[in-house]
Amino acid sequence: MNLLSTRQENILEIIIREYVKEITPVGSKQICDELNCSSATVRNEMKDLEDLGYLEKTHISSGRIPSEEGYRYYVDHLMKPKEMTGEDMLKLQTIFSNNQLELSDCLKKSLEIISDLTDYTTVVLGSSSNQNKLKKVEVLPLEEDELVAIIITDKGHIEHKKIKVSGVPLKDIAKTVELINKLIVGTPIDEVREKLEFEVKPIINQYVKQHEAIYNAFYDVFSDFAIKSNAEFVGRTNILDQPEFSNVEKVKKIFDKLDDKDLLSSIEEKDNDINIYIGKESQVDEDVTVIKTKYKNGNDEGVIAIIGPKRMEYSKVVSLLDYIKKNIDKK
Repeated sequence: MNLLSTRQENILEIIIREYVKEITPVGSKQICDELNCSSATVRNEMKDLEDLGYLEKTHISSGRIPSEEGYRYYVDHLMKPKEMTGEDMLKLQTIFSNNQLELSDCLKKSLEIISDLTDYTTVVLGSSSNQNKLKKVEVLPLEEDELVAIIITDKGHIEHKKIKVSGVPLKDIAKTVELINKLIVGTPIDEVREKLEFEVKPIINQYVKQHEAIYNAFYDVFSDFAIKSNAEFVGRTNILDQPEFSNVEKVKKIFDKLDDKDLLSSIEEKDNDINIYIGKESQVDEDVTVIKTKYKNGNDEGVIAIIGPKRMEYSKVVSLLDYIKKNIDKK
């Protein structure tokens, strides 16, 4: 990466700041006014920055926008964490100082605040499926062939899902639930499916006539729960409010990527600090940035990620994420 002169860095920083705010290409006049340079000087510098790959020229104006490499240079060399407002800090302090809240609740509520403050999507990639153990399974009949399966964990997490099992007597379903509660209570949620397959299925085969339909229904319920407990999104649809994502097909592809719970986990953190993956580095979309950090508190550990446009207010997001990370460590 080519190091830039002080003036080039100033120009790049102004263009990124203004483009993040206004979402329109930045021309030379504004830069001239701010840096007190001639328009010819600024245009030459902008051309050099474009040749170096840090700026891009759009077809609709003579202004420039930051390239992926431009954002990367800014993040690595120029970005300074933005000081949080007292109001924002108070909102987050209120959550973390509440001793009645479990860590998972603190995380969710704090990410709701961040999502609201930034209009970006936030996600917790936790190990909660490892730490949530099955406490009880219940089933409530709704209409003919339709039930609600309720899963309760030892951490007080409750998940419910409608299931359909056509033509299966309620007594057979009750017997299956009884066997599940007898054989696999106390099992970590992400291990339940394996136990269902190898320990419960052979037994319900002996007691329940239509065991295959019931087994498949419960297997699906536990699969969904394991995925949900591993990745919890807040403000998922915020991405729709960003002008970069007005194309329906593009948004669908991004949502498909986000539904892949292994994708965000697979982006390796370079260290235990806050890591920023811009555009193609994000593995989500060339117009998306993912900012991630690991957290650990006792036996609880996982990853917090903020997902937004490449045109992201990086300094604000990093400050918010850093604040949460430090408060998790103290919780």
